[in-house]
Amino acid sequence: MAKFIARCIFFGFVFFLCFELLVRAFHLHNQRPIRYLDEQDVEKWVPHQEGYSVVGNRRQNVGHYRINSFGFNSVYDSYRPKESEKSVALIGDSFIEGFHQDFDNSLGQKIEGKLKSNSKVFEFGYAGYDFADQLHLIHSYSVLFDDMDQVLIYMRFIDDLERSEYEVSSRLSLDTPISRLAKHFKSIVYLKDIGLLDPVTHAISKLGNLRAKNRVSDSTEETESDITFARIQNFKDLVDFYDYDKSKNVLLVDYRLCPSEFLDFLKENEFKTIDFGESLARSKSPTDLIYDQHWNDHGRELIAKEIANYLNNFD
Repeated sequence: MAKFIARCIFFGFVFFLCFELLVRAFHLHNQRPIRYLDEQDVEKWVPHQEGYSVVGNRRQNVGHYRINSFGFNSVYDSYRPKESEKSVALIGDSFIEGFHQDFDNSLGQKIEGKLKSNSKVFEFGYAGYDFADQLHLIHSYSVLFDDMDQVLIYMRFIDDLERSEYEVSSRLSLDTPISRLAKHFKSIVYLKDIGLLDPVTHAISKLGNLRAKNRVSDSTEETESDITFARIQNFKDLVDFYDYDKSKNVLLVDYRLCPSEFLDFLKENEFKTIDFGESLARSKSPTDLIYDQHWNDHGRELIAKEIANYLNNFD
């Protein structure tokens, strides 16, 4: 019996070693950058990281990322707006972060290439950001954003208005010594990426999840109208608390995901918006990636045109 157990352990180790070498040889694993909380309680990526974001069990998408000195994926090493050029800030979650494409072919770079004036688009994208995170970022670095000519804020009504105030997220609590050690084993990273470790990670996530105040309930007892009302109220609370600048800030939204009550509120209160949903809907070619809802290169190209048209007309 002892020999049988020893042989099982031995062959199990050999199998794991071969699998690890296979994953490394074909670079099937995702190289995730490390998160951190800066001195302003803003969650960002640790500066000066570089690697490749690999998605899919057959390398369906590979994006080269480069984290700059400020903690965001960007072609620019730092953010220094100049008076001689127009400066545009682009803020958002993973859709803006751009790990699905090379950093030098990002949405911000596509927009920049379509602008008439001498302009730079500075990207502040971070996976998991919601509207509270975004306004907290602007408030925490008000000196930087005061120097921007335009601030574009990407917001999904169905995801980004689940709370009425900013609190440090629970994402960082998942970055434990054990998880950092596991990242050194690329086979584990690969298995997690293709979903085989989801039951384990979901259990850990539930244990570490802290619910924010006035968070929209997931209860099936709440009606769609109740949820819409709560999200609109969260939006009102956030823009009031952070003294939202209507003259400079522009909401980048997909009107198809917004209820009429919210769109009416934005119009009545003169919030500037850019709707890219109609452009995506008219496209005869797919605008999303095959394996998830993020925009593909064609989708980003269409959105860049919408944003550039708005900014060029604004001039």
